[in-house]
Amino acid sequence: MKLAVLGAGAWGTAISISLAARHAVTLWARDAGLVSQLAATRGNQRYLPGFTIPDAVGITGELAAALDGCDLILVATTTAGLRPVLRQLTAAGNAAPLVWLCKGFETESARLPHQVAAAELPANTQCAVLSGPSFAQEVAQGLPTALTLASEDPGFAERTARELHHERLRVYSSDDVIGVEVAGAVKNVMAIAAGICDGLGLGHNARAALITRGLAEITRLGLRLGGRLETFMGLAGAGDLILTCTGDLSRNRTVGLRLAHGIALDQVLRGLGHVAEGVYTAREVDRLARDLGVEMPITRAVCRVMDEGIPPAVAVRELLQRDPKAEHR
Repeated sequence: MKLAVLGAGAWGTAISISLAARHAVTLWARDAGLVSQLAATRGNQRYLPGFTIPDAVGITGELAAALDGCDLILVATTTAGLRPVLRQLTAAGNAAPLVWLCKGFETESARLPHQVAAAELPANTQCAVLSGPSFAQEVAQGLPTALTLASEDPGFAERTARELHHERLRVYSSDDVIGVEVAGAVKNVMAIAAGICDGLGLGHNARAALITRGLAEITRLGLRLGGRLETFMGLAGAGDLILTCTGDLSRNRTVGLRLAHGIALDQVLRGLGHVAEGVYTAREVDRLARDLGVEMPITRAVCRVMDEGIPPAVAVRELLQRDPKAEHR
C-alpha cells in the first residue's frame, strides 16, 4: 500500500519508521523548517531524537504530493490539529480512507475525533481510529507493540488492521469506535493523577488503587457515551492506562510528577516540549461528566490542581476522605 502519514511529531515519525519496511510511506509536515531538517538529516531531532528515518520514507511539505496515489491516510496530528487537517483533505477532494491516531476530546466542543471527522468529511468516507499502549520511542525502536484499530465498518477495520499488522506491530480490529476513543482520551487524565501520586511518594499500593479506580471512571463515562465494557478491559482501555500511568516515557505522567513537585502548570508545559493531551482533555472530560451526571472524582481532582491552585497533597487527601461505598457502583 501507499501510505500518507500526516503529522511529523513523535508518533507520526515513529509509525512511518515502523511501517516503511512493508509499505511505501510519505511523511508530511506543515512546518517547512521541520521538513527541511527531516530531509537533510533523516532524523527528527525536535520530536523523536535518536532514530533514523529510512530512505524509503518520502518527506514533503506539500499535501498534494503526500496524497498523490495514496491508498490510506494516517492522521498523526494532535487532537487540536485534527479538524484543520480534515478540512484540508476535504478541500483537496481526497477520497482515500483514513485513520486518526490522536487521543483526546476537542477543546471547547468536547467532541471525540470520530465526531470531528463526521462533521468535516464526506458522509461516505471510510475511516477508523488506531489506539492502544504505544510509546512512540518503542515503536520506532521496533519493540513489540499491540494496538486496536476501530471502525464503524467492521470489514474496513479488519482489512486495514491486516495491512498495518506486522511481526513487531500487532493490530487487532474492533467496531467500538466510541469505547476506543474514550479510553484513549481519559487515560491521559489518569496518567496526570498517577504522576501526582508518584511525585508525592505515596507508594505502589496507592498507584495501583488509583489506576483501578481510574479505570472505573473511564468505564463509567465510556458506557454512558455508548462504548462497550469489553473495550475498556482491552488494549485501548486497561492496556493503555497501565502503560501511561507507569511508564517513564509518558508525557502526561511527567506533568503530574512536576505538579507534585510544586512546579506551576504553565512552566511544566513550557518545559515539556511536546503536547500533553491530558491537560486539555481533563477540562473537557470534567465538564462533560458533570453535564451527564457521571461521577469522576479523580478527574475533578486533577482539574482542581491544574486550574484552581489546589495543592496536590490536599487534592489527594480529599480523595482519600471520600465516604466508603460498594466497589462496583
